[in-house]
Amino acid sequence: MSGTPDVNDLAGSFPVVTRRERMVGAKWKVVTDRVELDPDTAVDRDVVVHPGAVGIVALDDEERVVVLRQYRHPVASHLWEIPAGLLDEPGEPPLATAQRELVEEAGLTAAEWHTVIDLYSSPGMSSEAIRVFLARGLTVVDPADRPTPTDEERDLIVCSVDLSELVDRVLAGQLHNSLAVAALLAVAESRRGDWRSLRPPEDPWPATSWALG
Repeated sequence: MSGTPDVNDLAGSFPVVTRRERMVGAKWKVVTDRVELDPDTAVDRDVVVHPGAVGIVALDDEERVVVLRQYRHPVASHLWEIPAGLLDEPGEPPLATAQRELVEEAGLTAAEWHTVIDLYSSPGMSSEAIRVFLARGLTVVDPADRPTPTDEERDLIVCSVDLSELVDRVLAGQLHNSLAVAALLAVAESRRGDWRSLRPPEDPWPATSWALG
């Protein structure tokens, strides 16, 4: 390849000849798509069809990040993560989901919101698209205004840790949640650039329309 390529992701799907549903769960389903790469080549691709999600880096006035520890059964581990949630409420904008999840998981509201990054968590096998928000100007909510936690969320441990320390732990291989890793590194880099990279909280998000539904 000569010259400098246009290094931007490009939307557009190869034709899907057939789709077979393998499993339908409470939040997502698994399908096998027969994808036509060219007139002579078709391949089967298993896909977890996912509604998408948001993550929140809640940063206080001392530049500490709110993190929580939650049990994740698929990897048999208690992982430190950032508040996050699925886009599974019909018609709810991503920002509203993020605001709701910050209250539910961390007991906080935020006066200032920005978009940090957009990503696909595992594009080789899932359509999950995630938007990461930065939330600042934090206020603790009345515990009576939070829903009662259920299932694994009953045992959440929530604390605030200096952003630089969390980045060090990521690079030392001590934190493993992919969303948290990407979000923390992106926020640290944005801070290094005096926050000039931040985007409006309702910035267009084409990735949500690319994903297979």
